[in-house]
Amino acid sequence: MSKTFPLQPLLDLANNRMDGAARRLGELIAGETEDCRKLELLENYRAEYQQRFQEACREGIGPDAWRNFSLFIDKLDNAIAAQRAVVEQARKSTAHGQKAWLDQRNKVKAFDTLSQRHVAKEARIESRREQRVTDEHASKQFRDRHSDS
Repeated sequence: MSKTFPLQPLLDLANNRMDGAARRLGELIAGETEDCRKLELLENYRAEYQQRFQEACREGIGPDAWRNFSLFIDKLDNAIAAQRAVVEQARKSTAHGQKAWLDQRNKVKAFDTLSQRHVAKEARIESRREQRVTDEHASKQFRDRHSDS
């Protein structure tokens, strides 16, 4: 009778942790993607607004409108800088999440390797036991046949 893998609870725990790390990594990647999308929207809006500003300047613009355009472009630049910082932090978090997932995956692989070795060892033991039973049965049959002579 084969023994169960003694580290199975640890293998199960490592699998659960790896699954959790994978879910978290997925969330981090989705968050990073969303943050990048927001940055791109801000940059595109700034480029459009800059173009409108330049067109207004060509057509002639008053000092109040000039100041309003300039102030709004400054606000957009500040928002873009802040969003770039958010994107950078998201990238760092994603990299950290990826490392956490890889660490958990490596633990699972290590426990899985031990589990496979355990299964192979138990299979060898079972095979030897079956061979011993077969040999004993053959030996008994041989003795029974030769003892009748």
